[in-house]
Amino acid sequence: MTTPDTALNETAPEQIDGAELLDDVAATISRYVILPSNSALIAVVLWIGASHAVPAWNCAPRLVIRAPEKRCGKSRLLDMVEGLCHRPLMTTNASPSAVYRSISMKPSDPPTLLIDEADAIFGAKANGDEDLRGLLNAGHQRGRTTIRYNAGRDAVEKHPTFAMAALAGIGAMPDTIEDRAAVIRMRRRAPGESVQPYRVRRDGPELDVLRHSLNRWLTAHLDELTDAAPEMPLEDRAADTWEPMIAVADLAGGQWPRAARKAAVALTSDRDAGDEGSLHTRLLADCRIAFQDADALPTAELLDRLKGDPEAPWATHGPNGLTPMKLGNLLRDFEIRSSNIRFTTGQAKGYTRSDFTDAWNRYCPEPKTTAEGEAVPAVPGVPAQVTPGTASSPGTAQAVPTKQAVPDLTREVTAGTAGTAWGPRAVPDLSDDEHGTRETA
Repeated sequence: MTTPDTALNETAPEQIDGAELLDDVAATISRYVILPSNSALIAVVLWIGASHAVPAWNCAPRLVIRAPEKRCGKSRLLDMVEGLCHRPLMTTNASPSAVYRSISMKPSDPPTLLIDEADAIFGAKANGDEDLRGLLNAGHQRGRTTIRYNAGRDAVEKHPTFAMAALAGIGAMPDTIEDRAAVIRMRRRAPGESVQPYRVRRDGPELDVLRHSLNRWLTAHLDELTDAAPEMPLEDRAADTWEPMIAVADLAGGQWPRAARKAAVALTSDRDAGDEGSLHTRLLADCRIAFQDADALPTAELLDRLKGDPEAPWATHGPNGLTPMKLGNLLRDFEIRSSNIRFTTGQAKGYTRSDFTDAWNRYCPEPKTTAEGEAVPAVPGVPAQVTPGTASSPGTAQAVPTKQAVPDLTREVTAGTAGTAWGPRAVPDLSDDEHGTRETA
């Protein structure tokens, strides 16, 4: 007997409705996992889709699934990814050499790397595997090989690194990995929220059908995806990361192109809003606060103001806190140097506001303001014409919205909430904002 799912799998690739297939994938994931937002669900579905068309991409986006505590569903979501992505290679602890060789076996069709318990490798209590981190960073872009010496053959060998990769763990992953990733911040289910238990023997076949359908649909369009140049709502590395996922959405059509661009902006802004940046950029931002309205400050006064903030790290930066020499060393990378300045109290070493202006504009720009004077944080990777959390049509410039137009990304509106039975076509309206109210175009 032919079921609707098997019928879909037997359909000729050119006759597969991509939007409907992605809807089915979203509905299936939502039965087993509650994601924090529609944007997170969209990103996971599109990342899974992108894994089936790796030969078309110049960049292989990472998927980071992180949670503040255990029992937040991160491993279950990784189970969904494993069941639906292309050639999954699941591991909880892999040596870099084993990963290199797994990719080298078939570089034209590499496995999708899935790393669970990644906090044991990169977390605060782990030593941090720099070789593996370097591999994951290099493998984000096609053509970044690594060179190893093979003593047995007395030869230098090149190993490809390009492959899709997903990591799940407690806490943040290394910032260089998250900068190349769609970051999904999982959370524990609230009272009243329920999901269907997932059993591989019972539920795995349904995921197999969807996986095969995704593969047949996307591999049939590899030439089209290779030539795709989707209009992006992001810039720089964020655009490189999201381009494959948005290309899949554009191929699918329906509500997916608009939903994908909205998810890209929302998750990128959410990621960067929680990113305090490096110690160097934190110092730049704190110096701007310390300067207040002053045009120049003696080094001693600047240090006193920096160390006077009880939540800043400067009072405990080293045995004696931040010193003039340490301050100078941290600022020197930005070409900021102290000089002799004449103050009302006499001449002293210090810094002027103009010394910092260029670095402030480049690394920690002032928040923009709305017409009502509300601050809208500047988000790296998001162009000024696109405001975090709002929908954007490709190439359309938008004015900075009022505070009410920025959705509350922490509110739960995800498929799979309590009392909802998700059928094969029951999916959330992905064109709605995170509040669940429809936006006007």
